[in-house]
Amino acid sequence: MSETPKNSVPAQNPATPATLDLEIKDARIIFEPIWADLESHFGHQHLRFPKEIILLVGAPGAGKGTNAAFISKTRGLTCPPIVMSSLLDTPEMKKIKSDGSMVGDREVLAVLLRRLLKPEYRDGVILDGFPRTMVQVECLKMLYERMTQLWREFYGTPHAMHFRQPVMQIVVLFVDEKESVTRQLKRGREVKVYNEEARRSRQGQLLEERATDFDEKLARRRYRVFKEQTWGALLSLKDLFYYHLINAEGTFAEVEQKIVEELEYQSSLELDPRTFDRLRLLPLASEIVIHARQELVKRLDGYEQSNPELFQRVVTLIEKKMMPIVMRHALSGHSNINSEDPCLHKPGALAMLIDIFSERGYHAVVDVHRIEIPESMDLATGKITCRVKKVYRSIIRFKGSEIRRG
Repeated sequence: MSETPKNSVPAQNPATPATLDLEIKDARIIFEPIWADLESHFGHQHLRFPKEIILLVGAPGAGKGTNAAFISKTRGLTCPPIVMSSLLDTPEMKKIKSDGSMVGDREVLAVLLRRLLKPEYRDGVILDGFPRTMVQVECLKMLYERMTQLWREFYGTPHAMHFRQPVMQIVVLFVDEKESVTRQLKRGREVKVYNEEARRSRQGQLLEERATDFDEKLARRRYRVFKEQTWGALLSLKDLFYYHLINAEGTFAEVEQKIVEELEYQSSLELDPRTFDRLRLLPLASEIVIHARQELVKRLDGYEQSNPELFQRVVTLIEKKMMPIVMRHALSGHSNINSEDPCLHKPGALAMLIDIFSERGYHAVVDVHRIEIPESMDLATGKITCRVKKVYRSIIRFKGSEIRRG
């Protein structure tokens, strides 16, 4: 098999219509009894699945284990990932194996759905290693349909917070065949060195030694299985769920940056549609900054044309009274300045001040602090008459000086 070019993706091996119909039928036969058993055991209103399920898959050596914790942090998930290989190593699964049976799709789905109902996964969870077959893919679709039905059924009821709109995302970490084989063999060498030292010192737990990490042919075969089986199964979900293909080649920092960009918060994806409709009229920060520079230029030129006298007074205030204070804080990049200058009482003066600082590369925030100062008191009634003094408090921030300290 030829090597996959960098930044390319594997081709799908589509199932025939007859095969797909059979897999859908098999999935229904598997799914329905499991779902009925869950309802019987937990009760309909207690089938509370995670709000968000991230299906994390990757080519061998793509770094699923390395990046799972970072993906959890990026999405604000506090629970550990559900790793199917570990889940299928439970006493129940071991008993199935010891009886001479194979852990099939039915057993995989049954143990997974029960685990997903645990309260610690309520806000979201990463699912590592599922689905792996087309039958499991069809079962996942059925699960999503049932979760959506529960959300709609309980919407507006006292149980609504337990049945939020479900979100499923697929995150695929991809590397080409050459990089995958290189990483697998490198991992094998590192595990071998570690285990030898652990045996010699009798300290630390031995790491798993995978045969594919020590044999180039087996490593290539493992990669081929990923392309031909797992990849094809996941592509069938691409049009149904949110799909993120991340090139996992490069440094840790580069891959993490790609993950952040791919999994950036999207309100239309995560909020309930009614909540989103209520908020959508408010502009996004990203939208208002697109033309910020052009608008700033227009405003500054407008000040010069429409009110040059006040514009000059504000510039002079900044130059003579504020900049000396700012310059004394050049190391920290942060200065607080109070001013009672009368020119700031003029309409539009504060807007000018903020825009002038912005044009010069500073971040300025100004608020007005009103102080009541007693001026007179009526001795007969004890009433005190006060005048209001306005103090304009400015916070000026900029990038401070970076001084190397020995």
